[in-house]
Amino acid sequence: MVEPEPPVVRDRPAYRLKRAILGPPLVTERLSQEKLSNPMALGVLASDCISSTAYGTEEMLRILVPVVGLAAFTLLMPVTGAILLVLLLLTLSYRDVVSVYTRAGGSYVVARENFGPRVAQIAAVALLVDYIVTVAVQTSAGTDALISLAHLAGNGYTGLDHLKLPITAGVVVLLMYGNLRGLREAGRAFAAPAYLFMIAVAAMLVVGLLRALDGGLPHADVHAQGAVPLGEPGHGWLYGASLFMVLRAFANGGSSLTGLEAISNGVSAFRRPQGVNARRTLTAMSCVLGVMVFGVSALAHFTHAVPYADGNPTVIAQEAHLIFGDGWAGTAGLVYVQLATALILYTGANTPFTGFPFLASFVAEDRFLPRQLMRRGHRLAFSNGIISLTVVSLALLLVTRASVDKLVALYAIGVFTGFTMAAAGMTAHYWRRRESLWRTAVNLAAAVVSALVVVIFAITKFTEGAWLVVVVFPLGVWALIRINRQYREEAAALENVPAYTSDRPHWRRHVVHVLVENLDLATIKALRYAHELRPDEVRALHFVIDEPRARRLVARWDESSGTTVPLELVDCPDRRLRHAVAAHAARTTADGTTALTLLIPRRTYSSLGRLLHRGTAEEMARVLEQLPNVAVTILPFDVTSAMERVRAGHAPRP
Repeated sequence: MVEPEPPVVRDRPAYRLKRAILGPPLVTERLSQEKLSNPMALGVLASDCISSTAYGTEEMLRILVPVVGLAAFTLLMPVTGAILLVLLLLTLSYRDVVSVYTRAGGSYVVARENFGPRVAQIAAVALLVDYIVTVAVQTSAGTDALISLAHLAGNGYTGLDHLKLPITAGVVVLLMYGNLRGLREAGRAFAAPAYLFMIAVAAMLVVGLLRALDGGLPHADVHAQGAVPLGEPGHGWLYGASLFMVLRAFANGGSSLTGLEAISNGVSAFRRPQGVNARRTLTAMSCVLGVMVFGVSALAHFTHAVPYADGNPTVIAQEAHLIFGDGWAGTAGLVYVQLATALILYTGANTPFTGFPFLASFVAEDRFLPRQLMRRGHRLAFSNGIISLTVVSLALLLVTRASVDKLVALYAIGVFTGFTMAAAGMTAHYWRRRESLWRTAVNLAAAVVSALVVVIFAITKFTEGAWLVVVVFPLGVWALIRINRQYREEAAALENVPAYTSDRPHWRRHVVHVLVENLDLATIKALRYAHELRPDEVRALHFVIDEPRARRLVARWDESSGTTVPLELVDCPDRRLRHAVAAHAARTTADGTTALTLLIPRRTYSSLGRLLHRGTAEEMARVLEQLPNVAVTILPFDVTSAMERVRAGHAPRP
């Protein structure tokens, strides 16, 4: 016997468009193959971290210069030293995190395992906010790098200034596209810029050192038009601004450490053994970051590269211009540094596109975020998380007009709250197990220092935008807990099955009513299905909204339906169809022993057909599903297929 061929299921136009843009879908078995080697992971996951070198020093000087003037370049090195000490503590702490918790999730997983799911939502909100702001900061800073190149290499050309927001938004959309295509494609595209930037900074440091040994480095014009005005050191110290100013500079400089948690949030993206590979990559990333942060600050200390009020040219661009000098070689060096800086900043914004969807899926798995965020999409990426991150980041860019200075005010609270939760969780982990006094002490120190940075940032940057994060945090935690309560209440209502419950029907009578709009193939299909259910009674009902049309339907039914089921008319004088059907269902099942199945034919159409017809089946089902002893079944009938059979000269089938 020849088996019939399976029906051909046509792809919808939207799916065909998605396939054309993103490529063919990846099967689930490919998931285990979508892993990163250590060099690839360093490029992909460390981009956010090492790219912050491009603006961390500048953000410190932006606070110091207006208060103490040229003395800012002397204070810069001690503040940088304090930041590097924090980097050391956090690196030691996160080495423990990736060794113990080899599943992606970072501080969220650490907090959940050690403090419970509710407390862990503090870490969840911190990381989610951090990822959103990171996308906005990195892409904005990347555009600043391009504009700075135009300023310095183009003799003050400012044609790109008014295009900053469109360029930045376009880059965010491109990053979304790259990540929707899948992890392997994103890795290939985003790994190289990290190494190009490392080479660029290394070249600056080597050439700068050689020039310093050969006679000293040139100084920038600190009084240039547009530069941040120099303050008077005496006034700063006199008015007691010193401590507050240093703390603000330290808080701004803390942005240099953002992205340090990215590897812990993406451990599952590493090849096996995941914990060992993640630990090695984390150590390499921290060493590179430390050298680069110290080097860029040292160059600023010697060259007196000063921030500009509108952010352009940037400090690192001025350093490259001063170190490489004029002429074709100097211009080539400047162009390379700035293009590498723009690339690393843009691709540094890719790290949240890896971490945010993973984290959102974990939080959703714990039922604190919508479950749609757990679903892998067309190319095995968490598409809903990627799209959500893109939308919120674009909104943030629009609100701040892509200003790095405004965005930094929203930055470090989320970052260092995550650091605090991770270090505190590891402290609790080792304390309970009494495994290592040294590790307990290191993680405790990291937790205390990170918490102090959060407090410092919240106080010193409160009026500059940090208040928004301070407000968002408790609201975000409340929202996540509220979502979890909804899921738990739903589970309690659905899963509380009594021991005596049987799956056998307890009704004495089962009736099936078919709702009839027209006498057509969809209705005939519903009537045939009704008889297949073997009920005690089958009835065909038409709710009268248009009386002449109802009379014509009855006449046609009696003449040509060929069914043994008579058509009954039910008055609906107020034309409220859903209410009339619900009232009929309630009357039918009022005795408590009758079960009613309502069959609703639904005609499905092509794209144009959907615009020409109103679909009410789902709306009606939502009303009826609230009634006891009532079941609603929607029976779809593909009108488009029937039309194609008629065009081909065949009779359509119900």
